[in-house]
Amino acid sequence: MRFLAGFALALALVIGAPAASQAATLVARVDISTQTMTVVHRGQVKYRWKVSTARRGKVTPAGSWTAKWLSRNHRSSRYNNAPMPYSIFYNGNYAIHGTNQIGRLGSPASAGCIRLHPDNAAVLYRLAQREGLKNTRIVVQR
Repeated sequence: MRFLAGFALALALVIGAPAASQAATLVARVDISTQTMTVVHRGQVKYRWKVSTARRGKVTPAGSWTAKWLSRNHRSSRYNNAPMPYSIFYNGNYAIHGTNQIGRLGSPASAGCIRLHPDNAAVLYRLAQREGLKNTRIVVQR
């Protein structure tokens, strides 16, 4: 009987683990069609910002990812050392980051990353630091 109770408890923990690990306290939801990001923190919409995603001929992949790593003063190794302040990498070389091309926000302009106003990128970066990468989710939809 003890064996069955222990087995049932272990099974419940394993089955419940995926749901718990997928719960994010910080979600950056990007809508490619409207070139906007909605930031949800602890279940509450906190911010709505203009973004720039991939221009014609480039791709910003759609999907859902956990943030992988942060880089405060990142520079692109692919695009002429371009500044990428407050980078939150989420899918290989794709990141959310600040841009110095703020006049282009709200329309497709990037090589695939998600660009934000540097002030907004700093806010999101600090939230991701505070909440932790495993609790930070990036969701991109068309």
